[in-house]
Amino acid sequence: MILTNLIDYFLHLDKYLGLAIERFGAFSYALLFLIIFMETGFVVTPFLPGDSLIFASGTLSALGHFDILTLYILLVIAAVLGDTVNYWIGHKIGPKIFEKDSRFIKKRHLEKTKSFYEKHGGKTIILARFVPIVRTFAPFVAGIGLMNYPKFLSFNFIGGFLWVSIFLFLGYFFGNIQFVKDHFELVVLLIILISILPMIFELVKHKLEDRKMEKASIS
Repeated sequence: MILTNLIDYFLHLDKYLGLAIERFGAFSYALLFLIIFMETGFVVTPFLPGDSLIFASGTLSALGHFDILTLYILLVIAAVLGDTVNYWIGHKIGPKIFEKDSRFIKKRHLEKTKSFYEKHGGKTIILARFVPIVRTFAPFVAGIGLMNYPKFLSFNFIGGFLWVSIFLFLGYFFGNIQFVKDHFELVVLLIILISILPMIFELVKHKLEDRKMEKASIS
């Protein structure tokens, strides 16, 4: 029942967001800020809408329900602040978790994570923004891996800026096209699919690179 309701919210965000505006008025800005902040800021809330919510917000901005500039600034701040909080949570509790080896948690895993983020961290933080669920865990893991904070912050801002800009203005300029309005649930699913593609591309790329290195070492 809960899962069914969540899916319904995701696929019909335009309708539910419109109802929220009618009910809460100007407080809708704070509601959107809170949702984006929580979706990126806490590892326990990866189920909250991100891409589709920003897209729907842009659509309603074009209809005059939101001031696009105000909303744009608020959502970028929420995205960057959320990742920052998530990073520091991972940074503070991560090393403590790995202090003692257990069956599932070992110090060498922390070292591998740290090494990975030193090599690929910036790219990962940016690309993770566009992948549902992954974007919630990426800053947390970056914190656990003790990624250099100034480096993390710069890529955090770039990723948050690109993420909000792309989906908010896609909604603003294209969300009210009749076909999009009539097939909003399909558009949401398409957004999710497109969001996953960059990470799939990177995974395939790394797999191919690993195979080349293995073949080179054998030969």
